[in-house]
Amino acid sequence: MPTFTIVAGARPNFMKIAPIIHQLQKQKEKNPAINFRLIHTGQHYDKKMSGDFFDQLNIPEPDANLGGGGGTQAEQTAAIMVAFEKELMENPSDLVLVVGDVTSTLACSIAAKKLCVDVAHVEGGIRSGDLTMPEEINRMVTDSITDHFFTTSEIANQNLRKSGFPEEKIHFVGNTMIDTLLAQMPRFEKPEGEIFSDLQAGEYFVMTMHRPANVDQEQKLKAMIDAILEGTAGLPIIFPVHPRTAKNLQAIGIAAPNLFMCEPLGYLQFNYLVKNAKGVITDSGGITEEASVMNVPCITLRDNTERPETITLGTNELVGTDPSKLKPYLEKIMAGQWKKYQGIPLWDGKTAERIVDILIKEYA
Repeated sequence: MPTFTIVAGARPNFMKIAPIIHQLQKQKEKNPAINFRLIHTGQHYDKKMSGDFFDQLNIPEPDANLGGGGGTQAEQTAAIMVAFEKELMENPSDLVLVVGDVTSTLACSIAAKKLCVDVAHVEGGIRSGDLTMPEEINRMVTDSITDHFFTTSEIANQNLRKSGFPEEKIHFVGNTMIDTLLAQMPRFEKPEGEIFSDLQAGEYFVMTMHRPANVDQEQKLKAMIDAILEGTAGLPIIFPVHPRTAKNLQAIGIAAPNLFMCEPLGYLQFNYLVKNAKGVITDSGGITEEASVMNVPCITLRDNTERPETITLGTNELVGTDPSKLKPYLEKIMAGQWKKYQGIPLWDGKTAERIVDILIKEYA
């Protein structure tokens, strides 16, 4: 019977692997010969950025933590590759399953293929077309050596077909992140703390920013936050601050009575805030998916997106990185005139079932 190795390294990965692990555990109860190992690469080593997710999403403790966090992109990639190669040599696997588009996705795919181990990529085929994003390079390189693509949309399928990948490698299954969202929604809980206690549903905004295009230039970051403050009419803005953003915010000394900055939040707490928000302002791809399914207006501060279905069928709008473009979008949210979620095919909470069924059929 097969042995699978599942890789996670950064915060978005945990939501994507949780339902797959739960399905494998169910299958293992029926057939104890099915084995899997969960490997945490250590890419995110901050407790709030990774550790809480194991508790909140009911994921078992990893079988190994590779301790690959820190350093430059190249240093981190190299450290994870070296450690993951050793892991696979000591614990042979029939297939390595990677998710998303982070450094760990790329590093573990390369290490696996060089040891002639099959690779499955959950979220294969998505593209932004922006090679200034490390994530786009990670996607392209990972997909170039992938054996099984588990895709979230028909657009991803088309991207892979255009690249010449055979149909039998492409499995349109849906979005495991939405499996987690729908399963965990009844458990969402209001965060504790003074800044959250007086929040009223539909009367505040949630904001996240971490991409270099938005946060690395201090004056641009200041202009963006000023534009957001101006367009939200004094409503509270909850801003969980990514570590890379915190340094620059400190340097520009931005403050407003309705801007509430806080540490990164746990999954259940953060999504409670999103679900009850008037709107979300973000440069994260995953949050646009969650906001869409929860029918919450979402503004994306990017010039491109690898998730166009969140725009055509979801509640997301691509505004760009120019602060002067924000005003009409914020006015639309404030006036209650935002578009509604139309439903995205196969984002139904059953994606992990489809993935595990295919894996067992292919490798049993």
